[in-house]
Amino acid sequence: MNEQNFINNLKQGKQSAFSQLLDDYQQKVFSTCISFIPNKEDAEDVAQEVFLEVFKSINKFKGDSKLSTWIYRIATNKCLEFIRKKNTKKRFAFMQSIMGNEMPLDKTSYFTEFNHPGILLENKEKSATIFKAINTLPDSQKVVFTLAKIDGKSYQEIVEITGKSLSSVESIMFRAKKALKEKLAIVYKNESY
Repeated sequence: MNEQNFINNLKQGKQSAFSQLLDDYQQKVFSTCISFIPNKEDAEDVAQEVFLEVFKSINKFKGDSKLSTWIYRIATNKCLEFIRKKNTKKRFAFMQSIMGNEMPLDKTSYFTEFNHPGILLENKEKSATIFKAINTLPDSQKVVFTLAKIDGKSYQEIVEITGKSLSSVESIMFRAKKALKEKLAIVYKNESY
């Protein structure tokens, strides 16, 4: 079945098409989510949200890009949305603790509860530090760096997913690498004392 027929079947709400979509993309979407959100349970939850959004929005898909590109764009946006909500909750809890309200403050940063399934135990602490540093990057840098270096996407795929030009993606990647080097240099310099 060609992609257009497959998309038409999805738009018609055919159960077999949705089953095929899950078979084809479930692991790929989860891999993208775990690249942004290094906690297996949270990444699974966000991946489910991605498919709910795909099912809900399939009739809005115009075919300007490949279906896979559209799905990765949704996955990337859902991951960023999750990270922003998590960071907002932490800031809110911190502000409440300063104001003296009796609300327990979770003193552990979200990205220190590192649970990426592909990381060996001895590398977890180092990886958690790296993911924490990635999480401090501006969204555009976080997306490009994560898709390229963690999810293994080519620059051309990133261009399609983000809608940015190739030169823009290359520039963003350069700035992301530079910023990460600076952030990690500070972390490791402080640890050596």
